[in-house]
Amino acid sequence: MAGLANRSRLRLGGGKVAAMDHQIRILEARDVPAVVALSLRAWAPVFDSMRATLGERVFERLYPDWRQAQEAAVRNVCDSGSLTVWVGVNGDDERLGFVAAAQQEGAVAVIDMLAVDPGAQRAGLGASLTTHAVDWMRARGVTLAIVETGGDPGHGPARKTYELAGFTQMPIARYFMVLYGADPGPARCLPDGAGLP
Repeated sequence: MAGLANRSRLRLGGGKVAAMDHQIRILEARDVPAVVALSLRAWAPVFDSMRATLGERVFERLYPDWRQAQEAAVRNVCDSGSLTVWVGVNGDDERLGFVAAAQQEGAVAVIDMLAVDPGAQRAGLGASLTTHAVDWMRARGVTLAIVETGGDPGHGPARKTYELAGFTQMPIARYFMVLYGADPGPARCLPDGAGLP
């Protein structure tokens, strides 16, 4: 692959650092299977964190099969005509990460998805992908960029990436409660370990 555009630092064990070259290019149809696969690897610990944060009952209601739902979501993003999607690749054209962005009404744009393969994380690729998307927004006259991510520990690296890129966090609280039974009366929660009716 001709002239890779970026060099990131990959942190190895024992304080050692290695350089990782990468290029960011527009997503092609041939990239989609690899992007889906790396996304599932990248988000596995995030979904584990959400399971731990939400508890099993709420998590299972929200994500009965998170892998299937996430695969469909990534494929939809990759196939969407309303999003621009870029992939980060190494010198061998191995897909290491991706970012998707869209311009909304007026001068507002969003980063819709970002994922970096676990083997390439903590090397600056997420920051490079974020910067690439923000630069694309600026070139289109966007004056407000928005990205959303979770507040659980599994989303910590994403929050750090966005904060380092200059985004300002707006704390938002979202609460969940699993309701049981067909009784139209007041909602009730069963204690952990109680079965569904």
